[in-house]
Amino acid sequence: MFVREGDVCVGRFDPSGAAVLQQVMIEVVGLLSERLDRADPVVARLFPDMYPDDPDTSAELRRYMEDDLKSAKLDQAGAMLAALPPGGGEVRLDEEQAEVWLRGLTDARLALGLHLGLRDDTDLVEEMDEAVLRDPVSVRAAQLSVYAYLSELQESLVDALMG
Repeated sequence: MFVREGDVCVGRFDPSGAAVLQQVMIEVVGLLSERLDRADPVVARLFPDMYPDDPDTSAELRRYMEDDLKSAKLDQAGAMLAALPPGGGEVRLDEEQAEVWLRGLTDARLALGLHLGLRDDTDLVEEMDEAVLRDPVSVRAAQLSVYAYLSELQESLVDALMG
């Protein structure tokens, strides 16, 4: 998790935390590297229509901006992967880098949350309880744990930035 040390936010990652975050960001890169399917709810959530009541204007704006937005999201994920020490360790982020990480974590949480059918963090608690009771080693319980980890990581980074 992140803490503030002077002008930087410092995150310390054990090997398993680093591996989880690395795998999540690799999956985000994979999703963004493919041709974007607007029918995919995850893509629609990561690239929302700017004018939902005006599909023509949204399509026109998307035509001009989507490649740049996609590149920015890929750059964010790439920056996070580059900063993560293999096998765990320390990450030191200035304010600009921390904001890149926040955007990358948001994208990862949006994609995973949508995949899991979560609407908010209340759903997460209920779903975790239910999944763990049913089968604590299920894929769903593991995915919910990853989502909870990303949420905690993002919250600690916000707190470090504000502190």
